[in-house]
Amino acid sequence: MDLLNTLVDKGLRRELPTRDEALAVLATSDDELLDVVAAAGKVRRQWFGRRVKLNYLVNLKSGLCPEDCSYCSQRLGSKAEILKYTWLKPDEARKAAAAGVAGGAKRVCLVASGRGPTDRDVDRVSQTIEAIKEQHEGVEVCACLGLLSEGQADRLRSAGADAYNHNLNTSEGTYGDITTTHTYADRVDTVQQAQAAGLSACSGLIAGMGETDADLVDVVFSLRELDPDSVPVNFLIPMEGTPLAKDWHLTPQRCLRILAMVRFVCPDVEVRLAGGREVHLRSMQPLALNLVNSIFLGDYLTTEGQSGRTDLDMIADAGFEVEGADTTTLPGHRAAAAAGCGSHEGGASGAHEGGGCGSHGGGCAPCGEGAGAAAVPEPSEALAARTDLVAVRRRGAGTDLAPNA
Repeated sequence: MDLLNTLVDKGLRRELPTRDEALAVLATSDDELLDVVAAAGKVRRQWFGRRVKLNYLVNLKSGLCPEDCSYCSQRLGSKAEILKYTWLKPDEARKAAAAGVAGGAKRVCLVASGRGPTDRDVDRVSQTIEAIKEQHEGVEVCACLGLLSEGQADRLRSAGADAYNHNLNTSEGTYGDITTTHTYADRVDTVQQAQAAGLSACSGLIAGMGETDADLVDVVFSLRELDPDSVPVNFLIPMEGTPLAKDWHLTPQRCLRILAMVRFVCPDVEVRLAGGREVHLRSMQPLALNLVNSIFLGDYLTTEGQSGRTDLDMIADAGFEVEGADTTTLPGHRAAAAAGCGSHEGGASGAHEGGGCGSHGGGCAPCGEGAGAAAVPEPSEALAARTDLVAVRRRGAGTDLAPNA
């Protein structure tokens, strides 16, 4: 396909595709899907080889959130029967993080529900970061604590945090349909505060919330402009007890197209396959490794993932290798510049690293034109719910049971 040849050439040059080209990727047929994956895989291998970075989530505080994000099982008014607990002590969080590091995780993502941290919360998290770094000197630590107030990013950086995650989640034009207790601009501001403090910014999206193809393209182009170092791609887990419990719109094929589109728009950025991969990609997960260069190991914030051993076997069986602690994740030009989800030559930017960030845990712009801009099916036409694929997390952080890592 001429389209795919063009996108590969642009990806190898770190050149931004057009919106129509991005929409066209989402509009490709099932007959073309393997060609799409192969093309995006060339771009992925150019910048990241066959390495897969492992990240591990530690949910420092679960549930009890005053925000009303429709996708989230920890939201205000959620009836999802998730684990609910207040702040883990630094030593408890350190032990939870150690399980992930032992499983091969290079980055630990510390996540806490809530609108944003108080100064006392920042002190708590700082102590946790210091405890983890004392035991695992080389591990990367990413914090995901919600909206930041002035000076808090600097304090986290001083405590040893390497990155900060705050996802845009969906397009600016549809954000108000998903959340009303804060704004899209609030999220952008927090990512920029993290960047200004010298933290590696991580910001991504959630697909499957009823958005159009144009909405998906809009949020990914906004991420490239925002210029984080990593882009987590979550697929909505429609949790019972949340407003989006019946929003089952995704197929494995659509998930792969979305990941390919993100890779083409953000060719040399860490693209992380995050929450919902087991639920929506299912047996197609190994194929997605040709598109992403980073995944979460084991469980998510409030839902269970596949076993850590299965994750490692999947990576090996697909012909990939776990990225070592002594390897720099980002390509040299990005690692040196510490910015850009694509070509600075094209005036574009990109995506930052970090995680827990990335996983909605079950929940944690104008429309474009063209064939890819069609709306997703109405709920009555949506795919059948697969609640058998969703398991609430009952182990690891906040429990007496061993974590899955």
